[in-house]
Parts: sequence; C-alpha cells; structure tokens
Amino acid sequence: MEKTMTENKEKTNFKPIIGLTVISLLICGLFFPLLVTGIAQVFFPYQANGEIVQLNGKTIGSNLIAQNFTLPIFFHPRNDSASGVDPDITLQDAYSQIPRISNATGISSAALTNIVNQNQEGTLWIFGSPYVNVLRVNLELIKEYPSAYSEFSG
Repeated sequence: MEKTMTENKEKTNFKPIIGLTVISLLICGLFFPLLVTGIAQVFFPYQANGEIVQLNGKTIGSNLIAQNFTLPIFFHPRNDSASGVDPDITLQDAYSQIPRISNATGISSAALTNIVNQNQEGTLWIFGSPYVNVLRVNLELIKEYPSAYSEFSG
C-alpha cells in the first residue's frame, strides 16, 4: 500500500515537468522562430532571404556565402578558409590577385587597386582588419568594364 502511494506521488510530480517541457518546446521551438522570421520578412526581406544577388535578372549568389570563382579574370575567395564559405578576403589577398586579373583582362593595376579600395569594408573601431567582399568586387568589375566581361554583362 505504501509503495503504491509513493509511485502515484512520483507520477504526479512528473506531470508539471512534462507539461512545462511541452510548453517550452512549443514556445521556443515553434512560436518564437516563426515570430522572428515573420518580423524579419516584413522589415528586412533582403537580409532575411540571404542577401541574394542578381545580375541581369539571374540569381548569381549571396553576399553572405563565398562563390566559387575560378576564372583568372575574377577575384577568388580564400583557399585557406576553414569552412570555405567566408565571402570576404583581406585587402592584402585582394591586392595579391591584382596582377593576375590585370594580365587576364588588360585592366590596369591602378584601376583594379582603385576598385578594391572603393569596395573596402571596415571593421569596428580597432578590432579586425579591413576586408573586401569578393562577390561585390567582381560585380563592380563587370559593371565598370563591360568590354572585358562581355560574357557576363549581358
């Protein structure tokens, strides 16, 4: 008899725990993500959808994920990135690619350096190093030099 009362008491103690777990799962795992996603879609649709970039009406990539540029006429993403998805390169890496791009396209090194400098993105105060988004720089090249990039400029 005593054992049965103890078992019933233990089962009763678990009911609030299970209920709280289910409620927490619904709030944190379903309702909150849907709410945040809905707010992001209303106020920041470009960012919420991954900053998708289009060229001549065709989706070519995202500003947030590295693109696999392999042609010598384009800036290339980092080879040593651990995940391979970092869309940015350091200024030094961009500058080191200028001779290759200049030789392949005929665009002067000074003009390429100017494009890199114009597309330089900063960091917060003194933390980190300046960087360049590879996709944005390559799109700038296509826009500024349509004769060299006629295959891509449409």
